[in-house]
Amino acid sequence: MASMEENSGRLEWRMDMPDGTSKVLQPEPPLVRRTWMRLKGLLVGLAMPVWRFLVKSWSIGVDEPMKFIHGLKVAVSLTVVSLFYYMRPLYDGVGGNAMWAILTVVVVSEYTVGATLYKSINRGVATVAGGTLGIGIDWIATQSGEKFEPIILGTSVFILAAVVTFSRFIPSVKKRFDYGATIFILTFSLVSLSGYRVDKLWMLAHQRVSTIAIGASLCILVSMLFYPVWAGDKLHQQTISNLEKLANSLEGHVAEYFNDEEMSTPEAEKIDKKLQEYKCVLNSKATEETMINYAIWEPAHGSFTFGYPWKQYVKIGAAARNCGYSIDSIRSCINSEMQAPAFLRKHIKEECMKLGTYSSVVLKELASMIKTMRKSTKIDLSVGEMNFAVQQLHNTIKTLPGHFPAQKSLPQVVVEETAKSSITEILPVAALVILLTETVTRIEEIVDQVNKLASLAEFETNGENKFEQEDQPSVANQDPQAMKIPQSIKVLDLVPEGKC
Repeated sequence: MASMEENSGRLEWRMDMPDGTSKVLQPEPPLVRRTWMRLKGLLVGLAMPVWRFLVKSWSIGVDEPMKFIHGLKVAVSLTVVSLFYYMRPLYDGVGGNAMWAILTVVVVSEYTVGATLYKSINRGVATVAGGTLGIGIDWIATQSGEKFEPIILGTSVFILAAVVTFSRFIPSVKKRFDYGATIFILTFSLVSLSGYRVDKLWMLAHQRVSTIAIGASLCILVSMLFYPVWAGDKLHQQTISNLEKLANSLEGHVAEYFNDEEMSTPEAEKIDKKLQEYKCVLNSKATEETMINYAIWEPAHGSFTFGYPWKQYVKIGAAARNCGYSIDSIRSCINSEMQAPAFLRKHIKEECMKLGTYSSVVLKELASMIKTMRKSTKIDLSVGEMNFAVQQLHNTIKTLPGHFPAQKSLPQVVVEETAKSSITEILPVAALVILLTETVTRIEEIVDQVNKLASLAEFETNGENKFEQEDQPSVANQDPQAMKIPQSIKVLDLVPEGKC
């Protein structure tokens, strides 16, 4: 039921609702106002995505200014090569095929020098090979007479297209010459089939090769001379960053396992985000393989000589990912619902913390070794301390205090249940020790691969003072058997006597 009330000198209509409340009836706005509100909402809906895109683009440019510079380099290359259209002598010199030079610049220009060289060399060699073979096939077809000429041309295109396309599935060809195979098919088909209608086929092939060479050469010069971005440098820095992330994540997860203090939600989220940096290492395989493929094409630059062993970075990356998987397992152990009692964790806390610290030191020393490209005099000492910490942890867990003593006065059923409970509570601790031991083994694999890189790349010996090593804690005088990592640790061996 609607009623009219006077409020502050004006009338308002209210409607009584079934639930006992009343609702104020608002007058419908005019048509012009409704139209303006709808138009305003539409404009805001269209403008907001554009604004977010601009903000994101600006942040990318600020974080990585070389990407913005790359856009300027491509613009400079296109502007210079466009002179073949604007200047009549240059346009006549390439026979009106200046568009091929522009297309080459657009297709070949890449962010890194290695990627630009890869595409430029592939495009150049494939164009020359396809053009030469196309002219040869056209000559053979012409000599065979008009009746057999289209048959020979069609058959040659069919066979070569099938063979070259299949070759792209071969791993070695796909890795280095996939782009060249595509250009080869394109050039061969264009030249051979054009010869059926074009008289001056040699001139057509010559102009195409010339314009592509001009565009590719210009891209290579601009890419290498103006703020070059080397794929080898990017790969080198990513490998260093991955090892540092593994070190921080491993040490952080071990500390998190023994941390009983409660933290605020924002602080906990920040720490958790830091601990999950190892996941970047797990997802780096595709990027590493791509950068290695481009780095192989790059000339000597900076500290990287000709024939630098870039392929060794594949093995280092694989070993780092294996270590990352172990850290991921440790994280699952930390987040498991089945946890060991506090006094058991306290019993092995000191040894686990030492092991996490020593393992982190080894990874950081490897990262420093790659960064400085010098052989480290501390790496053997750090690995020895890490292995000794593993042995200490193995010995400590065998001395776990008895917390369910077997009493002969109790019934046999109670004794068996007590033993089962004891094993259940020890299992999480045993799992953590086994995972830490496996992680150390995988870190040693990284050490071997980095040492091999140092040997292949002929890293210089670090010129540190030899007397510094005497001031540091050494494990050289320990029992040689204690320096070795236990090759296998059985869960039952980790349970103290009297627990089963």
